[in-house]
Amino acid sequence: MVGRALVLPLFVVLCVSANRVDGGRLDKDIRQNTDAYAEVLDDDELVEYVNGNQQLWKAELHDRFSSIHEVSRKYMLGVKNVHLPSEALGRLSPTRFLNITVPDSFDAREWWPECESVGFVRDQSSCGSCWAFGAAEAITDRICIASKGTFKPTISSNEILSCCEICGDGCRGGYPIRAWDYWVKHGVVTGGEYGTNNTCLPYPFPSCRKHGNHSLPAQCSHAPFETPKCNRMCDRNYKEDYEADKHYGLISYGIHSDELSIRKELLTYGPIEVAFLVYMDFFHYKSGIYKHTAGAFAGGHAVKLIGWGEENGTPYWLIANSWGRDWGDKGFFKILRGSNECEIEGGAVAGVPRI
Repeated sequence: MVGRALVLPLFVVLCVSANRVDGGRLDKDIRQNTDAYAEVLDDDELVEYVNGNQQLWKAELHDRFSSIHEVSRKYMLGVKNVHLPSEALGRLSPTRFLNITVPDSFDAREWWPECESVGFVRDQSSCGSCWAFGAAEAITDRICIASKGTFKPTISSNEILSCCEICGDGCRGGYPIRAWDYWVKHGVVTGGEYGTNNTCLPYPFPSCRKHGNHSLPAQCSHAPFETPKCNRMCDRNYKEDYEADKHYGLISYGIHSDELSIRKELLTYGPIEVAFLVYMDFFHYKSGIYKHTAGAFAGGHAVKLIGWGEENGTPYWLIANSWGRDWGDKGFFKILRGSNECEIEGGAVAGVPRI
């Protein structure tokens, strides 16, 4: 079994040639093999079709997405390219070469119980900021893990979203690897959920969760929020200075696209940001191991990978989404592992914190 902390100099030389993947942009009309009828289904009919035509996972109509227009749903998907861009292919993690035993199942929440952030689910609200969330969440976890639970800052998705000019278009999408690059070059301050005041730059948009019998908040049914202005000053209720609150990465990199390399990286350093293609059936995921079954292509989405395992002989990845705890399996989902389902294994990125 691998130890909980491996020697950092492994990253002094980041090699290496990769299993290259095409970096196709997501403005293409990408389709998987579903019949024409299933491809155009939505909401109730889509849920019924999914549950009647496969047994790997269960769909359930979700209030958050059934009450808003299809176009508004797509605004939640903020990844411009689910594959590793060319700038990441020359700096891939060498953890694939580690001679370590990789267990059949793994859950980062159980492996690092001292790091509660691993199991915390955030809510990106009505903004295509998933690319910033996936980075901020995994960075938060990796800092805690690298410090053996002695240092637990919550990294600000708001700063990455609003201040990273090379990352993309803010609430209208970005590139995951560039969020990690920003962390290395500029550092990122702390930032909690909307309405909190114990961090430097908390998230500026309210949760889109439904409260009791009340309807969804009005902002959740409209076009996305505009990208917030970059604010290089901490919240007035927070006592730390902006520059003093910065946390930096030592190095950022892509991860080889084979599942063993991804598992070794996760086991060694902690949660990873991954991106995948989303189809309309995914919005109504409830439980089980997701495999695209029906519904049109919607866009690219970034999330935090925290584990893997098998269920009734079917391998899966365990992932934290950023759509709040009301979605899916208390905010989490499983997706088919080992077959690059929806390109989930082709664009994994991560980095090492400077402690």
